[in-house]
Amino acid sequence: MATSRRPGSGPATTAPESLLALKRRARRINKALAEKYPYAHAELDFRNPFELVVAAVLSAQTTDVLVNRVTKILFARYPDARAMSEADPAELEAILQPTGFFRAKTKSVLALSTRLVDEYDGVVPGRLEDLVTLPGVGRKTANVVLGNAFGVPGITVDTHFGRLARRFGWTASEDPLQVEFDVAELFEPKDWTMLSHRVVFHGRRVCHSRKPACGACPVANWCPSYGLGETDPVKAAKLLKYELAPGSESLLERLLAETHRAAEIRMESQRRLP
Repeated sequence: MATSRRPGSGPATTAPESLLALKRRARRINKALAEKYPYAHAELDFRNPFELVVAAVLSAQTTDVLVNRVTKILFARYPDARAMSEADPAELEAILQPTGFFRAKTKSVLALSTRLVDEYDGVVPGRLEDLVTLPGVGRKTANVVLGNAFGVPGITVDTHFGRLARRFGWTASEDPLQVEFDVAELFEPKDWTMLSHRVVFHGRRVCHSRKPACGACPVANWCPSYGLGETDPVKAAKLLKYELAPGSESLLERLLAETHRAAEIRMESQRRLP
């Protein structure tokens, strides 16, 4: 069953939605998000698969912005798996402390680096079945690495993606693995990686956990959860974040004009933050 609500349409109505109709609606949402965020990209900074897998492990329970600041220092000192596997744990803890849970994360990246050196000659494997056996690497992290470092299609179900997939009616599950499977049925594999970026971008900027900006949402016409948050366009606009936030118009213009440099532009803007 799918609950449909449109801007200005009044109370929600309940009507059955076929799989074909669900696929069409889901793909309309993806198309609208692609138009809204043509600059969507992985928000963890990395130059190679090793940097990405470590950054993804460190991103648990913290923000990508903070992880990016920490990994800039981390990789300058320990640029590869062998160097990191030989690191002094106390030195690693000192670097990782701002990310929270730093003792556990230190143990994870040390174990991860050691396993890479011992079993993969220091090279991050490019297969899901190998990645998920690495310390600190679950299916979500594995899909991040495969999709962004190896070009292998994957759906990354983080808290933002899971929340929006349920709000969009793409799944009813709270289980990340089931969410991944449910959403995968609605899209072609070639779309999975970019879909993940777009949905996460939207979740961080518009469709917030506590108070989504429904009145400023580009997919409101196809969202069964429209009305969950602020529907007044003026009030909703004030809830937008990052480059969509009031006062960030120049940053948004740069991102739209130079989508190929989006990650670099974002990093520049973050460096200027206190």
